[in-house]
This record gives sequence, C-alpha cells and structure tokens, in this order.
Amino acid sequence: MRGKFYRTVILTSLMSGLVITGLAGCGKKESAALQTVSVARRDINSSVTATGIIKPMVGAEVKVGSRISGIVTKLYANIGDYVKAGQQIAQLDTLDLKAKLLQSEAALITAQAAQEYALSESARQKALFEQTLISRQEYDLSQKNIKAAEAQLKLAQANLESSRIQLDYARITAPISGVVASVSTQEGEVVSASFSAPTFVTIINLKKLEVRAYVDETDIGKINVGQSASFTVDTYMENDFKGTVTAIYPAAVIQDNVVNYIVTIRIEDFQGKTLRPEMTANVSLSLGMHKNVLAVPTTAIKRGKGGKYVLVPDGRTGTAKPVKTGWKDATYTEILSGLKEGDTIIVSGSNGKDI
Repeated sequence: MRGKFYRTVILTSLMSGLVITGLAGCGKKESAALQTVSVARRDINSSVTATGIIKPMVGAEVKVGSRISGIVTKLYANIGDYVKAGQQIAQLDTLDLKAKLLQSEAALITAQAAQEYALSESARQKALFEQTLISRQEYDLSQKNIKAAEAQLKLAQANLESSRIQLDYARITAPISGVVASVSTQEGEVVSASFSAPTFVTIINLKKLEVRAYVDETDIGKINVGQSASFTVDTYMENDFKGTVTAIYPAAVIQDNVVNYIVTIRIEDFQGKTLRPEMTANVSLSLGMHKNVLAVPTTAIKRGKGGKYVLVPDGRTGTAKPVKTGWKDATYTEILSGLKEGDTIIVSGSNGKDI
C-alpha cells in the first residue's frame, strides 16, 4: 500500500509540474507577442502623394503652319532638331508671288504718275479760274481729280505692301525656340490655306514644362497655390525635382469611379536633365511641418465605433484608450489629446476591444 501511495504522489507531482511549466510557457509567448513603444516628441512633415504627367506649359508647344497656299520647295527641319526663334524651317514656291509683287510695283508707279498729273492739272485750272476763263464747276472738278488720284496712290501702296507680305509668308520661320516634335509635310507637297493654316512642324520648348498631378478628392482641400512640391521620374530616379503649385483645376477628372483634381506644378530646377512631355511623375505635395509634437507610429492608431484609439498594455491584453489625432506622415501620426509624453502603447500583438 505504501509503495502504491508513493507512486501516486510522484505521478501527481509530475503532472502538476507539467501544468505549471505549460502555463509559464504560455505567459512568456503572450508577453513576447506584445510590442510596445513610448509616446515621444518628433517633427512631422505632412504631405500628399499623387501621380502626375509632365506637360508643356501654355505657349510652350506651337504648331507652325503656312498662311498662304503653295508648293513646299524646301524643308529645313527634322524631328529632334533644335531650332531658334526666327530660324527658317521651310520655303514655299515664290514664282507667282514675285510676279504679283512686280505688278504691284508697276501699279504704284502708275498711281504716282496719275497723282502728279492731277496736281499739275489742278494748278493750271486754278490759274484759268482766277482769270475767269473757266467756270467754278470746271475748277472744282480738277480738285476732285486730285483726291481720286491720292486714293488710287494709297490703294497701290497698300497692294504693294500686301504683295511683299505674301512673299514673306513663303518663308516659314520658327516662332519660338525649341525642339521639333513632329513634321507633317514633305518637300514637293502642295499645301492649301483656304480654311485653316496647314501644320508644317510642331515645336516644343522643353524648358517650359509643368507637372499636372492628379490629386484625390479626399486630399484636394489641403492643397493651395504656392505650396512646395517635389517629384521624381522613372528615368532619373536619383533626382528629386522641386516645384511650386501654380493652379488647381476646378473641374474634376473621373477615372474608374475615382474622383481626382488636376494640380499644376511649375518646375523650379531641371538640374541639368532633359525632361520630356508625357513622362510619369511621382509627386509629393508638402503641407508643412509640425515641430516637436507628440507622435506615435501610424500603425498603432485604430478605429472603433467611438472613434480613434490606441491600446495601452494591461497584463497580457491591451486596453483601448481614445485619442485625437492631427497631422501624419508616412510613418507617424500626431497626437493632439489622450496621451502624454512617455506613455506606453501597443503597436502589435493584440487587437484589444473596440470602444
């Protein structure tokens, strides 16, 4: 009997040891799962991120055409060429235009001779009128002829100037400096300017580009003209380009049921790089900085029925504590009320209870 009693005691002790060891192990595992941090002060630089596209500014992209009809005898521009303002890029046939110019010059000479004759005739008629050798009506007619001759002279001068302008239109020049983006005509082609100016080339000034960022409707209220911005492009990932917000479009752009608003950003410094239209830009719009504020990791902020809260350690679980938040950046969120510096909160390991 005594031996049986000892075996029972030993077996019960072993089982009790196993239970205690198991509980101890569970407590250690639970404790290790709770990760905590202390509430501390830091600077928070808040920003809004958006995707954008590089576009030419107003006036930076010009379609160059012809104001007259004719045959293209020479084309001096190719895609990718850099041209300066005033540089010739095309030439139209000028045979007809030069002939019209000669006709206008001859018409001017004729008008000048007619005016001279009218003046001399008027002087002769005046002398005869003063001697009462002709009637007043005849004298007045000579004065009228002078006015008619002057009108013909002005018309001839205007026609001559028009002929010169038409001849000058045959020489197509670049209105701005920039890079030739497209060429839409060829040598020997007949262009017609009856209804609209035909496009010869398109020129883009690559120094007058801007970023058009598509900002979500939830963030557009935070954006104002004059705010600082930065962006990167895939081809120059190592460069962080700076810019300034210049305009916010009032009309929304809806794509895939997502409402965005276009924000234009002037590029402050190209950093010696060549940016091109239609490049994708990864934009960050700076909202400003709050210095030395209480902050916690954004991942620690939770939402419940009663609003936002954090979890504070309570044994092996977390107790929800309401907080009021302010600005946030990519990692941290400002705490306006509900916590004080040095408080410990849980960042992972327990969901706690909703409040």
